[in-house]
Amino acid sequence: MPQKSITAHPKFVWDLAKQASGILKICLNLAKCKKEDPVFSDVELLRYGRHIALPEFGIKGQEKLKKSSVLVVGAGGLGCPLLLYLAAAGVGAIGIIDDDVVDLSNLQRQVLFTVDDLGQPKATCAAKRLFQINPEIKITPIIKRLDANNALEILARYDVVADGTDNFPSRYLINDACVLLQKTNVHASIFRFEGQVAVFNHLHADGSRGPNYRDVFPAPPPEGLVPDCATAGVLGVLPGIIGSIQASEVIKVLSGIGESLAGRLLIFDALHMETRSMKIRKNPALAPITELIDYEFFCHSQDASKIEGDAANPHIISPQVLHLLIGNISKSIQLIDVRESHEYAQGNLGGMSIPLYQLVDNIHKIPRDIPVVCICRSGMRSQKAMELLKKKGFMNVKICGED
Repeated sequence: MPQKSITAHPKFVWDLAKQASGILKICLNLAKCKKEDPVFSDVELLRYGRHIALPEFGIKGQEKLKKSSVLVVGAGGLGCPLLLYLAAAGVGAIGIIDDDVVDLSNLQRQVLFTVDDLGQPKATCAAKRLFQINPEIKITPIIKRLDANNALEILARYDVVADGTDNFPSRYLINDACVLLQKTNVHASIFRFEGQVAVFNHLHADGSRGPNYRDVFPAPPPEGLVPDCATAGVLGVLPGIIGSIQASEVIKVLSGIGESLAGRLLIFDALHMETRSMKIRKNPALAPITELIDYEFFCHSQDASKIEGDAANPHIISPQVLHLLIGNISKSIQLIDVRESHEYAQGNLGGMSIPLYQLVDNIHKIPRDIPVVCICRSGMRSQKAMELLKKKGFMNVKICGED
């Protein structure tokens, strides 16, 4: 039987040629890299080929990663995606410090672990999994709790610290230790449907350091005001998103590419799929950090019946503190928006909408057993509302310091 000739479609031939050309370019690029930079083995050049192909990154960026070290504090919801991508990216040395064990409730969001890991130390299980992903890097599990006695010694071994913890004592401890050791602290946190990422204490080109965690949050919220993950809940995919952003920031800091979140706080709202960025600055009024302290006492000695204001203006709370309080708004504070109804409809932070001129007629709706925070556009109407409420016997009324 005579053979039928098959004519390939011109577009197919063109696409095939482009693919072949692309593969050839990658091979030539890898060969060039191997010749110019013997730091990487053939296997590593293939592994990191997609990084090396990026003009902004290239072989030099990958070499910086290989020569760098990162300490990840916490192998939980944030730590899992963070560790996965740092290991896959080729960060040369990764330390994992966590004293917890894998629990069944972790598997909803902590994607490094399986049911076979239940009851085992998280740090050990994470290190084992990461080695399977990338055996070319050094991974060190540290099965202990970071505290004021060991923080300086442990953090000093690493170039950058990534804070994936879920409690305020650890966050302040990590921040203060990074400031004392002059380390960059890539911070992330999650709460219910929302996450935050920032790069604290970052070294600028002029030799100065950027804002640190205390510049944004000078003091922790009152004890019991912000519930933990077990109480408040968390969307399982959220730490994957935030942890990946945190990993991206670590990689940028180590490789020196792009623009990091130094001087900014990125806020991600998964429920409404919105992001916003707040500029943050160093607070010259803060006392310098000179030593580590008892962070459990520092964070647990706050009175939950009060919201601390600014030292010079005790009736004013910062937008950052208000933002923390709003996460637990149904129990912690009563937010009163005294703008007009149409302003509230255009955009609001939640809470109760009572225009200033209607405040007296609706004062019976405002609870007296929890702190009240009044907000408006510029601060003038909320100031008047606060004065009115205090005249009516409300003892704990604040206003937000900025719009």
